[in-house]
Amino acid sequence: MTRSPRLRPRQAGRSGRRRGTAALVGLVAGALLLTACGTSSDASGGDTVNVVGYSVLEQANEGVIAAFNKTEAGSGVTVKGSYGASGDQSRAVEAGLDADEVHLSLEPDVTRLVDDGLVASDWKDNATDGVCTQSIVVFVVRKGNPLGITSWSDLVKDDVSIVTPNPASSGSAKWNLLAAYGSVIADGGSQSDAESYMTDFFSHVAALPDSGRDATTAFESGTGDVLLSYENEAILARQSGADFDYVVPDSSILIQNSCALLKDASQAASDFMDFQKSKEGQTLYAETGYRPLVDVGDVTVDGANDPSNPFPDPKKLLTIDDDFGGWDKANTEFFDEDNGILTTIQASSGVS
Repeated sequence: MTRSPRLRPRQAGRSGRRRGTAALVGLVAGALLLTACGTSSDASGGDTVNVVGYSVLEQANEGVIAAFNKTEAGSGVTVKGSYGASGDQSRAVEAGLDADEVHLSLEPDVTRLVDDGLVASDWKDNATDGVCTQSIVVFVVRKGNPLGITSWSDLVKDDVSIVTPNPASSGSAKWNLLAAYGSVIADGGSQSDAESYMTDFFSHVAALPDSGRDATTAFESGTGDVLLSYENEAILARQSGADFDYVVPDSSILIQNSCALLKDASQAASDFMDFQKSKEGQTLYAETGYRPLVDVGDVTVDGANDPSNPFPDPKKLLTIDDDFGGWDKANTEFFDEDNGILTTIQASSGVS
């Protein structure tokens, strides 16, 4: 699958107010336990690359890291990872968590680090426009799809309850909610129609876990009738033994996960990112359910609805640039913590 049209580099204001110092210190402390950050070399004297990523990425990165270590550039390099809700991870790096690479769910989580001077302003000036992985939003349903959920309108039927992450902490949540809102516009509805649909949508939400991975765990534990998820998360979960189905709706959104090097990142970190974007790296990501950024040829993806044709195109595939004016505009318009359209609707629904 080819990438969407080039995303233009931009300078953006903060998408939300700076969190309190105590909260940030807590985020950093938790992340430090995972990453043992603060070093540039391992015990044997080799380079260490600290990757700070969003939650869903963790398992997929394991195979990519192992393959990188078999290359000349990756020989002797230790790649360590800290994974969690994308917004929380971004704020942790802002507060001091050691990172060489950030691989986050959405662009504003990187923009925050540009604004703080940690990432160069030209981070998107490369062949993939600052993207390392991509996917789409799908519906994860119970085995056999007993409620017959196939469309966005099915999500707001009386007997359906929804699980989706919390947009206050999770990048995947924002993709999910824009896909839901945009589905109404794609079907010819007005902004008023879309807002009415989202009011109904939030009345059906059973849980808002902190991250995409937490949302999958909640669904597997029995919460809700349908989970809004990355397609790759659904596929990877099925590869790992999850007993559920997923549906590609007629209207979805192209999820593009942003990646950038910190200004003081080592050559080893640059080499690792190059490998992630290479044909070999993208093939490995494809095998865990990500839609590749480059042509990787035929690839069989276990866990996909059709392993030999794993990435079918929705009838309508929205993009953040073409349908929402880019993340600068969309993050403020929909997710501003005081006046965002979806933030306001969520608050009015009482779901938090």
